[in-house]
Amino acid sequence: MQPADLTAFPRQFALTRRFSLGVPSRFTVSPDGERVLFVRSVSGSDPRTPLWLYENGEERILADPAKLGPGPERLSDEERTRRERDRVTAAGVVAYATDRAARLVVFALGGALWAVRTDGGDPWHIPTAGPATDPRPSPDGTLIAYVTGGALRTVRTDGTRDRALARPETADVTYGLADHVAAESIGRSRGYWWSPAGDALLVARVDTSMVTRWYIGDPADPARPPRAIRYPAAGTANAETSLRLVTVDGVHTPVQLPARAPEDEAPEGRWQDLAFEYVVSAEWESAGPLISVQTRDQRTMWVLRADPATGAVEPLSRQTDDHWVEFPPGAPLRTASGAPVLPCVQGDTRSIRIGEFLSPAGLQIREVLGAVGERVYFTASEEPTEVHVWSYEASYGGSYEGADEGERGFVRLTDEPGVHSGAVGGDTLVLDSATPDGRRVTVLRGGKPVGRITVLAEEPLVTPRPVHLTLGRRELRSRLHLPSWYEEGSGRKLPVLLSPYAGPGMQVVTQARAWYTAVCQWFAEHGFAVLATDGRGTPGRGVEWQRAIVGDRLAPVLTDQIDALHAAAERYDALDLARVGIRGWSFSGCLAAGAVLRHPDVFHAAVAGAPPTDRRLYDTYWEERYLGHPEVQPEGYERSSPLSYVKSATVPVRPLLLIHGLADDNVVPAHTLRLSAALLAAGHPHSVLPLPGAGHLVAREGVADGLLLHELGFLKKSLDSSPGA
Repeated sequence: MQPADLTAFPRQFALTRRFSLGVPSRFTVSPDGERVLFVRSVSGSDPRTPLWLYENGEERILADPAKLGPGPERLSDEERTRRERDRVTAAGVVAYATDRAARLVVFALGGALWAVRTDGGDPWHIPTAGPATDPRPSPDGTLIAYVTGGALRTVRTDGTRDRALARPETADVTYGLADHVAAESIGRSRGYWWSPAGDALLVARVDTSMVTRWYIGDPADPARPPRAIRYPAAGTANAETSLRLVTVDGVHTPVQLPARAPEDEAPEGRWQDLAFEYVVSAEWESAGPLISVQTRDQRTMWVLRADPATGAVEPLSRQTDDHWVEFPPGAPLRTASGAPVLPCVQGDTRSIRIGEFLSPAGLQIREVLGAVGERVYFTASEEPTEVHVWSYEASYGGSYEGADEGERGFVRLTDEPGVHSGAVGGDTLVLDSATPDGRRVTVLRGGKPVGRITVLAEEPLVTPRPVHLTLGRRELRSRLHLPSWYEEGSGRKLPVLLSPYAGPGMQVVTQARAWYTAVCQWFAEHGFAVLATDGRGTPGRGVEWQRAIVGDRLAPVLTDQIDALHAAAERYDALDLARVGIRGWSFSGCLAAGAVLRHPDVFHAAVAGAPPTDRRLYDTYWEERYLGHPEVQPEGYERSSPLSYVKSATVPVRPLLLIHGLADDNVVPAHTLRLSAALLAAGHPHSVLPLPGAGHLVAREGVADGLLLHELGFLKKSLDSSPGA
């Protein structure tokens, strides 16, 4: 490791937007398998992102934002919110949609609507009634729908006949957009879906008038008025989402969604709320609209088929669970013949049922990628640190080794250790593989590689050198980073830095190189032994593993981190248990704050970034899933909130650095400010680093790089570490 590389790494980290620039994404494969569309920035350090086409083994740019919209992007509030929810850090063509044949592609650029054809010709601008958000062409490519000012409109590809199909009745109503909970917590970013015939749309109407109004200001700019947001905090009102069938002539037919689940079918519990408040997913297939709705308490999920003429609905599936029902992304769906692909639970396994057949027990389903004819593609894990692409087709005679008779037809398509995903169309599979060596995108036709889509991401100046470990009686998956210069057996002790995420929505211990593995190695090169552990509550290890944090989102997770720390120290003499720090962001920021407040005997310093310190201030869907309603089950919120432990903490609290973006509308700055105020009132010294203008994702140059250096300085001072030669 060269000292110059170590010094330059923070700036590279920021310039590359966490090494995300230059990575192709958002793949669409045409139904005939001939064309692959994707977006990718022009280099690993330039955020300008064109739309690309891969065809006949070659890549070419279809639309270059530098040639279409000179000057900085000017985003509407709707588009800015969409990008924040999607964690978009690039600029240019960051999203697009196609017609059925993937011949017409449309996208928004700085609010302007553009279209381009894959069979030749330059992109053309289509005039709209206002800044366009989420444009999508009809399946036949004759019309383009888009949202502006909360209204859903359509326009012809030549720019004529722009008309409103649904106008908001009040300022609190939108048509065609996802509400906050759907986009931020459920994972549904869309708010409308075309019919296969292109003569109507299934449209979400969202009314936020009942949702609490919060204000996000910018103290660095006192002349700028605060921004009002509607935020559904735990125990408060959600937005009201309904669905309508809207013809291209503007005729509206309400979808007759059920209001409540029957009491005699609902699981018992201290808190029940049987109102179907959540529209989890929607799609309009050849057999009609397919909709998933979930009760407020999340313990009942129905999959509904809607009549496109009347709006009447018929349940295809009713599922209940004593804790919560969870569907993987991409499910449910139907094959070409109409066979349903429905999620289900087999014992401790999150499975799918394809027609009459169940996926193998022990195979944890991660995502349903799609169906081509009767073949269904999905990702799944047998080992939690790996995710592989699988397919199923009842008529296919092959299978995986050891399959039972009922499991014939299930085939694993990837072998190399890593985290794999993909996109399909015709007999083409685009395989997106993150491995220990980096990222690779392979195009397969008929199961055989025929080409590659280039990854332009920069190589990190610090090469990750993780040692993967399985620790303790719970077999905790962990990775340990030691300095490249460290000599085993030297007797030198290293301060330990825990750098987990450990929350329900993400794993950081996988057989894949990622930005966080490079950051861990960077800290290691500065003299730390860095340990990351995925404990209870993280995905990929089964139903009971995820349920272990119900009622307490802090104690079990902290216990796993401590167990992993002690187990690693038994194996590696280098780990100095007298100097242990922890750093984290968002959920792991909460974990870091809780660590020094609850276990000062174990943790000697903490960096807590954007920590949700009071669980009552975070959104309904995430918090109520694990903790119930705060008025009915307040003890779970107390146990799970670092704010609750300030008064009982020892004096003084271990060194604690709190960091928060002041424009964060996901975990609002009030979390950090309230914890800081409580610490001050209790006589606990601590540090606070505000980030003016920064949201929940901190990635821009001048902030992300400076933040890494500030954390390093704080931890080295607090733990008295010094790198060796």
